[in-house]
Formats: sequence, C-alpha cells, structure tokens
Amino acid sequence: MHVGTCIVKLRLAENDSLKGKRQVSKSIIERVKNKFNVSIAEIDDQDRWQTLTLGISCVSNSAPHANEILSKVVNFIENNRFDAELVDYQIEILNAL
Repeated sequence: MHVGTCIVKLRLAENDSLKGKRQVSKSIIERVKNKFNVSIAEIDDQDRWQTLTLGISCVSNSAPHANEILSKVVNFIENNRFDAELVDYQIEILNAL
C-alpha cells in the first residue's frame, strides 16, 4: 500500500477578507473531492486572507499511480480559474504496509 500526500500553496491576490477566502477554498475542496475522490482540507494559514494551504492525500496499490493522481489534482487546481495562483506544491509518496 502506498500513501500519497501533497501540500499545495496558493495565493489569493484579489481577496480582501476571510469570507472571500472561505468561498474560494470551499469551491476548490468540493470540486477536487468530487472529481478525484481524494482527501483534501485546508491545513495552514487559516488567519491569512491571501494565502491558502491545502493538504491532499490518496491511497493506492502503486507509488506511480499515487503520484499520477496527485499530479493530476495539482494540474486541475492550477488550470481551473479559482481566483488563486499556484505558488508551490510538494508531493511525497510513503510506502505503508
């Protein structure tokens, strides 16, 4: 069993309130959950208006498949207009028995 984890950092340049940030984060989280069937949540920077950090995880029977799923999620977030700019991301695959 392989567990894939990903941390995605986004910048919300046009955002001016926590309410606006919450709307963007909920939109991204729901669309990613529905499309890719992964676990996703806001994991850091909850008190910052223009920064959004998401944690994403998946479980697979192969490391390349887990990496492919998480890469597709990152591409989806980057290529769909969520009023957010992808600043950085990190994918890590863990081997769990």
